[in-house]
Amino acid sequence: MKKVTGIGGVFFKAQDPEKIKQWYKDHLGIDAGAYGAVFEWREDAAPEKKGATAWNPFADNTKYFEPSTKEFMINYRVENIEALVAELKTQGVTILDDIATYDYGKFVHVVDIEGNKIELCGNPPVNNTARWQYK
Repeated sequence: MKKVTGIGGVFFKAQDPEKIKQWYKDHLGIDAGAYGAVFEWREDAAPEKKGATAWNPFADNTKYFEPSTKEFMINYRVENIEALVAELKTQGVTILDDIATYDYGKFVHVVDIEGNKIELCGNPPVNNTARWQYK
């Protein structure tokens, strides 16, 4: 079974998320709105398929990354999130929540062996402005 198909998002803590978004816009051209920026791309093996990677700074006091104490969280795109979660459970991987389904994808959170919280995303749409609504 194919597992991770790409990076769905990169999220990090910032003392002032709005100020750092402005810095990235001014200096690197990343135009991040209220929910960050989305970089669209096409799959190499199937160019008709679009994908997207989100980028978003969070407030440094966010609880969203917990139980991890790290300053970042990676979102990985996966093909069959249900099958992958079932397999991870048999391997003793810590699953933090049930798969949640939204109009912008399916999500579940796991923890790696160093305590990093990881977000897995299955079936994410590309042209949906409601996606990646993190705060």
